[in-house]
Amino acid sequence: MAETCGQVLLGSGLTILSHPLMYIKVLVQVGHEPLPPTLGRNLFGRQVYQLPGLFAYAKHIIKIDGKSGLFKGLTPRLCAGTIGTIVHSKVLQRCTFQVKTWCGCLYLNVSKGTDCAQKRTTKEMIARSCATIVTHPFHVITLRCMVQFIGREAKYSGVFDSIVTIYREEGILGFFAGLIPRLLGDILSLWICNMLAHFINTYAIDDSTSHTGEIKNCSQAVTGFFASMLTYPFVLVSNLMAVNNCGLAGGLPPYAAIYPNWLHCWSHLSREGNMSRGNSLFFRKLPAGKMYAVEQKRFF
Repeated sequence: MAETCGQVLLGSGLTILSHPLMYIKVLVQVGHEPLPPTLGRNLFGRQVYQLPGLFAYAKHIIKIDGKSGLFKGLTPRLCAGTIGTIVHSKVLQRCTFQVKTWCGCLYLNVSKGTDCAQKRTTKEMIARSCATIVTHPFHVITLRCMVQFIGREAKYSGVFDSIVTIYREEGILGFFAGLIPRLLGDILSLWICNMLAHFINTYAIDDSTSHTGEIKNCSQAVTGFFASMLTYPFVLVSNLMAVNNCGLAGGLPPYAAIYPNWLHCWSHLSREGNMSRGNSLFFRKLPAGKMYAVEQKRFF
């Protein structure tokens, strides 16, 4: 219990610090570009037109809503983090025996080291998936609170009011909008990260060398970053589906088409070349073949 409480406190602190970053990223993912492109320099020193980065976007939000405006949607996100940490910890404790038995039947022809890595990853997958499913309604509320900035709405003003609004307008399924791509992305990212890190640590790192532990931790971080880059489209599609056709300007045309399901959303983004939109908040280049609409504050 003490360990879980410590994880909750640490997670809450990191959530508060990182919230403005997530807020801006979500607005960029939706396609909201309130500031026109400016002439700047890229990493190689060449003059190019760039989209405003993280700090310029943050200044724009502060100018309109004040510093507190950077923390819209923080309360439901803190709720999701707290509940998710508790669920993850409890499920991880309870699924140990079942996962060992299941993995023992499933992976009879693999090496012992790989088998252990697969067992650990499977346990972590089950725990993360349960936490994601339980907390997804709060994730949906968080995203909708953020996207209200585009149309200056106040439809989702609090956790309880938002729960009532979503249930009244969309029913139970409204709380799980965008859940499937989010789950798929989390699972793929976890397996890619853990399996790559396992093979690197097993076959590429000599345990007899000094600082082996630090090197293995570094490899885990690198593979985690690589996995997150590969699975980013799932994050983008999930967030867009969570706000799509929910009555907010950011989830309706012209910002977004009305998608019947997440596969249509994925297909549309792929055709438009927007699968990496919002992936970077620094050195943001102009979308190829698109024009900036000043009144609509977006590209088309």
